[in-house]
Amino acid sequence: MNDASAKPAGPVLSSTERVNTLSHFHRAEIARMAGWRDRLDRTTNWAITVVAALLSVSLSTPSAHHGVLLFAMLLILLLLWIEARRYRFFDFYRSRVRQFERHYFAQIFSPQPDFASDWLLIVGEGLRAPKFLLSQRAALARRLRRNYIYLFLILLLAWVVKISTPSLQTAGVRTGFVGSLRDAVDSAALGPIPGVAIVIVVAAFYAALFAFAFFASDDDGELSFGDVHV
Repeated sequence: MNDASAKPAGPVLSSTERVNTLSHFHRAEIARMAGWRDRLDRTTNWAITVVAALLSVSLSTPSAHHGVLLFAMLLILLLLWIEARRYRFFDFYRSRVRQFERHYFAQIFSPQPDFASDWLLIVGEGLRAPKFLLSQRAALARRLRRNYIYLFLILLLAWVVKISTPSLQTAGVRTGFVGSLRDAVDSAALGPIPGVAIVIVVAAFYAALFAFAFFASDDDGELSFGDVHV
């Protein structure tokens, strides 16, 4: 037999060296996770700022076109896509931190026999060939469901108020709502595109958002279960 094949491929660590290595690695993974969490918060802050700014522009003066709110919806959709991509990175490093918490520290504080004894092998393979644990679709659905759906609803409410309130469209008009649904639909016109087409597009867009957020199947990533999640 070849004795070389029986030797361990990696360095042999003492118990002290092993604990120090795990502690430093855990600290580094927490720093990575916190960095991506900060980037997530920044994207959400951008989205809130965009919504607040464009709401102020659209509703503060009758000369502002309702298309400003439609443009805001597109911007928030773009920011949602960016945040979903960042969330996939955050989920990857968070999952690694949770492996340490569940399989290492939890075993110290509340030991269980033979609980995921090969978890370090999984961490090692993840270091050799990092792969996302969450699909872009699942990340989009999760961020939409937990954050962005509320921003979209605020924009939708503001858009409905804008097209249904004459005083928000023409200066000097008495405050109140339009006399009929047909008038509100006609007010939704965007250039040569008739109002009914715009209303249908917006309704279809929001129907797709709600279906995607609440009816699409979610991937089973780390921390997708339980009450504590992001």
